[in-house]
Amino acid sequence: MARKTVGGLGASPTKHGALLAAIVALIVAMSAAIYVGVAAGDGSGGSKENLAGSRTPRSPAEPASTGTWVGTWSASPVGAEPGTEITGLANRSVRNVVHTSAGGTFARITLSNLYGQSPLTITHASIAIAAGDDTAAAAPGTMSRVTFNGSTSVVVPAGQQTMSDAVRITVPHDSDVLVTTYSPTATGPVTYHPRSRQISYAAQGDLTEDVTGAPYTQQVEYWRYLTALDVLSNESNGTIVAFGDSLTDGVGSSTGANNRWPDLLSDRLREAAEDGDDVPRYSVVNQGIGGNQVLANGFGRPAENQAGLGRFGRDVLSRTNVKVVIIDLGVNDILRNRGHADPDAILDGLRALVQQAHARGLKVIGATLMPFGGHIGYSADRDSVRQAINAEIRAGHVFDAVVDFDEAVRDPYDPRKFRPDYDSGDHLHPSDKGYERLADAFNLDDLKGGAPAKL
Repeated sequence: MARKTVGGLGASPTKHGALLAAIVALIVAMSAAIYVGVAAGDGSGGSKENLAGSRTPRSPAEPASTGTWVGTWSASPVGAEPGTEITGLANRSVRNVVHTSAGGTFARITLSNLYGQSPLTITHASIAIAAGDDTAAAAPGTMSRVTFNGSTSVVVPAGQQTMSDAVRITVPHDSDVLVTTYSPTATGPVTYHPRSRQISYAAQGDLTEDVTGAPYTQQVEYWRYLTALDVLSNESNGTIVAFGDSLTDGVGSSTGANNRWPDLLSDRLREAAEDGDDVPRYSVVNQGIGGNQVLANGFGRPAENQAGLGRFGRDVLSRTNVKVVIIDLGVNDILRNRGHADPDAILDGLRALVQQAHARGLKVIGATLMPFGGHIGYSADRDSVRQAINAEIRAGHVFDAVVDFDEAVRDPYDPRKFRPDYDSGDHLHPSDKGYERLADAFNLDDLKGGAPAKL
């Protein structure tokens, strides 16, 4: 499709093609230098290289072929947890609580030491189904030990990650899972994901297989080390990755309620399939990071809150059995730019993400940028940039299909702002009702199919 002139953004393909090529080349080179060893794999679980340099082994208990490996939960590593710079979490059991999208009969976890400065030694790990909501207690009979290459211990080098063996455990969809790790030694900075909208726990000593939850008195609202939970599933045959910023991560939604729009989209897909509708049988995982931008990194090396262009390979292409990616990114490029953000640069960054996805055969759904009138960062100039980007997205010049988040939540009487009942109160993030509206805005038929054929 020829690119049209919309709101002054109709510069020639030649002009933007050169910029796009330069952006992609730079990002690929930088990512290769920093994240050496990443391999995409096919999600089968039998031959995927992990960042610690070993291959994912087949558990002796794992059947040769029963179901499909899919992602049921994930979270992007964001940075180093404040206060852990010296001792890390030595002699503490870390119990992460995560919420599943798809169910399965086997599970495996991925642990990250991306922001560590020394090897992370895990001597004991477990997985269990939570006994209920908002608890560190395990459901009876579900506590299972996790191994790595057949051993209960694993050492994850600084800057790398590792995937566990497959564990035989029945994981229900739409349930809370407890993943616990114990490290006896000082590890330095702890790789974490803040603002999780989920309470997780920690306890002194090795209490990895404690089922009561009573010793887990330390509570935090973030995830530590754990970045993925995969399941061998008979109810899902692929994974959708939601890729974005805090609006995807769920900031503004109720803690512990799993009301982020990716959670609610997963519910819609499953309910439609149960009703007999012709919809994809996909799980949905969340790779949102608060404050994330398409183009700019945070500080540090490796960069905390790495730009979307740089983390796309790690957070999308390397996820298990990905079929579709949904991108909702760009608002922070506007709000955090001290001058006039360049809509052409943001759009070319988004197109570069689409190019990476298409190279792997993935379909890309793109979201329009939601309003932020009334937010401290609002200005008419910034809103004009948002409107220009949205015009190009709606015109079909960026993504394979569009979900119009802007139209879904804006106030019909003042389109620069959220509709009041969809606003969490900060005029930037949706309320629970607003996130539900975003999930409802999807045409589920758009999730079918793959990347368009090359001409």
